[in-house]
Amino acid sequence: MKQTFNKKQKARLFLVDDHPLVRQQLGQLIAQQPDLAVCGECGEAAECLRQLAALKPDLVIVDLSLKSSHGIELIKDIKAHHPDMHILVLSMHNESVFADRSIRAGALGYVTKQESTEIIMTAIRRVLAGEMFLTEHMATQLVALLIHGPSKLTGSLTGGLSDRELEIFELLGAGRGTRQIAESLRIDVKTVETYRARIREKLNLKTSSELIQQAVRWVQNGGKGNPAASEPPYTT
Repeated sequence: MKQTFNKKQKARLFLVDDHPLVRQQLGQLIAQQPDLAVCGECGEAAECLRQLAALKPDLVIVDLSLKSSHGIELIKDIKAHHPDMHILVLSMHNESVFADRSIRAGALGYVTKQESTEIIMTAIRRVLAGEMFLTEHMATQLVALLIHGPSKLTGSLTGGLSDRELEIFELLGAGRGTRQIAESLRIDVKTVETYRARIREKLNLKTSSELIQQAVRWVQNGGKGNPAASEPPYTT
């Protein structure tokens, strides 16, 4: 369903990012727009859900790297509680790995922080209107996904992993141990061990050591062998 806003009514945006500086920078850019306003912000999933219930924004802008949670899971939770709420992912993560997962979770758009301010604002307005926003490159990749399935998506190493398996694989690559992952995701240690075994099997890795090495390389390369992305300033 498309939403329309009259000239006197600004669309209300809620920002979810675990970096306060990023929220501040994005908030300043939004404040410069005549038709947009920030109604709230936070850096943690549980707090986000509490505030969304009270504020009911027109659009939620979500990063994928959050404190004690992953943005994909937050998107699923938002859609479960607020089916009509529009969500745009704004992330440093490789779109070839995470855009399709974000869309399947319930987001209407995906844009990276490396994009210009103009493109980010276009994405915001497109999603506010109830339309999907993807880069031309990613739209082409999603067509390939529909035709060939997730494991064929640009030859992705992690294409066959579930969202939770990918989350754990990423945490392993970031140096988290099994117990740390269990505490972070609020699941049992045995459950994490089960996920690790599934990931090893899907990636055809024989030992835990090989799994850790592969995960570290994947994280360092930003996914799929691409250079790791750093947190960039917004550009114009």
